[in-house]
Amino acid sequence: MYSVLWLFDTLITLYVWILIASAILSWLVAFNVVNAHNPIVRSIGEFLWRVTEPVLAPLRRILPNLGGIDISPVILIVLLYFIRNLVFELVAGA
Repeated sequence: MYSVLWLFDTLITLYVWILIASAILSWLVAFNVVNAHNPIVRSIGEFLWRVTEPVLAPLRRILPNLGGIDISPVILIVLLYFIRNLVFELVAGA
């Protein structure tokens, strides 16, 4: 059972790092630090967008408009850690 928990924890941690990488890449593209027309940057950005957007889009519809600030990745990270801790408590308490 601990192997399943370890895998669950690893997948959540990996997804959190993907969310962070996606946010950082979007900032770098927005501030013209990296060129979005570069094929490598474009492929990395496309991968990150395809992995994160299906989860972030419903959150963006629920959250209020804060101008140009997108806090949906932060909310998702908090939710992921909450779910992880909840699963650990439920399994440890059983």
